[in-house]
Amino acid sequence: MLEVHRTHQAKILNHQQVEEPLNRHGWSASKLWNVANYHSREVWEETGEIPDHGDLKDELKTHPKYKGLHSQSSQRVLEELAEAFNSWYGKRQSDDRANPPGYCKKNYYDNDGNRVHEEHPRSTVTWKQNGIRHDTKNNCVRLSKGANHKEHPKAWEYILVEYETRPGVTVDNLQQVRAVYDKSNERWELHLVCKDEVETPTAPGNETAGIDLGISNFAAVAYSTEDADLYPGNRLKQDGYYFPKEIAKCDDSGGKRATRLHHKWSERRTHFFHSLARHIVEQCVEKGVGRINVGDLEGVREDEDGDSKNWGRHGNLDLHGWAFDRFTSILTYKAKVEGIEVVEVSERDTSKTCCVCGREDDSQRVERGLYVCEECDAAFNADVNGAENIRHDINNSESNSESSASLDEDRSTGWLAQPGVYLHDLSRGFQPRTEVVDCKP
Repeated sequence: MLEVHRTHQAKILNHQQVEEPLNRHGWSASKLWNVANYHSREVWEETGEIPDHGDLKDELKTHPKYKGLHSQSSQRVLEELAEAFNSWYGKRQSDDRANPPGYCKKNYYDNDGNRVHEEHPRSTVTWKQNGIRHDTKNNCVRLSKGANHKEHPKAWEYILVEYETRPGVTVDNLQQVRAVYDKSNERWELHLVCKDEVETPTAPGNETAGIDLGISNFAAVAYSTEDADLYPGNRLKQDGYYFPKEIAKCDDSGGKRATRLHHKWSERRTHFFHSLARHIVEQCVEKGVGRINVGDLEGVREDEDGDSKNWGRHGNLDLHGWAFDRFTSILTYKAKVEGIEVVEVSERDTSKTCCVCGREDDSQRVERGLYVCEECDAAFNADVNGAENIRHDINNSESNSESSASLDEDRSTGWLAQPGVYLHDLSRGFQPRTEVVDCKP
């Protein structure tokens, strides 16, 4: 059996009754984050090391702010902070402009633009199994309060939340409950994480596909020696130029309109990733693919000397703003449900190696979208060439013999020169380029 976790979004029906306790817990989560953040920065400055969530728990478990939430909820805040610091540390190796995790605060301004006061925003609060009691018959969950908020008799040491999901959704085997504040609607909502077991699917086939992730084309996919597709990142670029400009026009960067724009931008990016992963997996199922090799982009921001690469002003913004790791995680999850294995392989030299004859030369990539090999006189799309090399995993010694055999074959490069191109349509997902007409942000 295959264990999968599904997250269901739910509307809170008794919002008026539970809004105040949820607010208090959301503020408590922000305060604990700030205390732990301050402590982590102090440790970093003194020792040059970042404390993990275990160290943070040992240090802060007796702190008053730790008792503002259920113990497991407080632990989750510390885990998220430790993850954020580790992510920052990884980026810092290749980009000294990367900033450490910030503090949770919200600034308010008067009509003259002067800051009046600061208030902790309502952070997401996560309850794990020990802090949850689920009534499946009445669609209710009891969420344990933090010790600091148990000012009522024992019967009220929890928050009783009535919820409603979309039709057809069954909430069973509940593992986590996340209370998330929707700033655009000024309401709390629940994210219910459930564990399901499904039969382990059989792989659709024995073929291997290769995916090269990039900026101009977000993904180039080589399915076989005769089939490849391109997925341009035009939609992400359009949103990346449109939304920051609109946000900049707002009088208050933390105001309602700016918040709605940020939220919409995030939703559209997430929708793009899910649509792309779903489309690629569907194509793999049709083509009998049982394994997907994805280029590992670790070190993509560095050159051979370890210095930060300069991709140009817009390229640098795209590279640092596009969540390649997040897309790979989504793809891995969706592929696993279909019995397809996703493996991250090295991208070293894949963009400058001819996938037909194996010659390695930086000068062969004469333009961003064109790769010309002087050795075998082949010309084809550069990103698809990289995807084909990733498909054969040319840096893996165990697959070198197989790759060499395929390179010796008499192969047509027509599919390399003119791959299929799919563009993202907001309402229909990815469609062939000729069928997409919706290009507005």
